[in-house]
Amino acid sequence: MAMTIDVQVVSAEGSIYEGAADMVVAPGEMGELGILPMHAPLLTGLRPGELRIKHGDETEYLFVNGGILEIQPHLVTVLADSAERATDIDEAKAKAAKEAAEARLSQQLDGMDYAAAQAELLEQIARLKTVQKLREQGLLR
Repeated sequence: MAMTIDVQVVSAEGSIYEGAADMVVAPGEMGELGILPMHAPLLTGLRPGELRIKHGDETEYLFVNGGILEIQPHLVTVLADSAERATDIDEAKAKAAKEAAEARLSQQLDGMDYAAAQAELLEQIARLKTVQKLREQGLLR
């Protein structure tokens, strides 16, 4: 019997995913993390991006908008700022939000929170990259 690792993905909205996995790939702040059963304990931040949970021949694709990742040898816990199944991403809405963030950044208004506008832009770019990846793999039309 192959070893697995339990995975829990939760956000303020509630539990997004719970189950066993052979491998988890997470968007860590310093780059992608590949997590297998018996991984060394680790606590790190997450950046907006795709979270892949592989179990057998199936892969669950989620989008997380930052948060915290805790790894224990038999458990991966993702405490996401927000999370959604990648197949539920509204591409048109993400494109519109990206364009709005780009417009805000280009206006250079006094008192504008550039960090917040840039974070919004990076989130929407990551969301659109996730959709594009799924489309390339034939998982979206």
